[in-house]
Amino acid sequence: MGTNLLITPAAAAELGRQAAVAGTPGQMHLDLLDGSCETHVIRLQPGPMGGVPVARADGITLHAPASQAGQLEGLCLDYRGDLSGGGFLVTARSGIRCCPCGSAFTRL
Repeated sequence: MGTNLLITPAAAAELGRQAAVAGTPGQMHLDLLDGSCETHVIRLQPGPMGGVPVARADGITLHAPASQAGQLEGLCLDYRGDLSGGGFLVTARSGIRCCPCGSAFTRL
């Protein structure tokens, strides 16, 4: 796993929950779609879906298409929840602009 994608403990817990509910314990998939507010938007789905492992944390392995793995470098995947629901948020180091929506980013 050469990609430097970080998964926070909160994100790992939610990814693990979603994977278990879907019947693919410990395996989730992330891919990038064209965004409207920024260049890329993340999509998370249960299972490895033929991707390569790009991050591991707290019993969960996150897979992504090999062709997109380099775009994930420098990102951090977090999860925030409250009484009205929750969602995954992407944050990044310098050189990457993240949208306030939390799921989209552009490499500068």
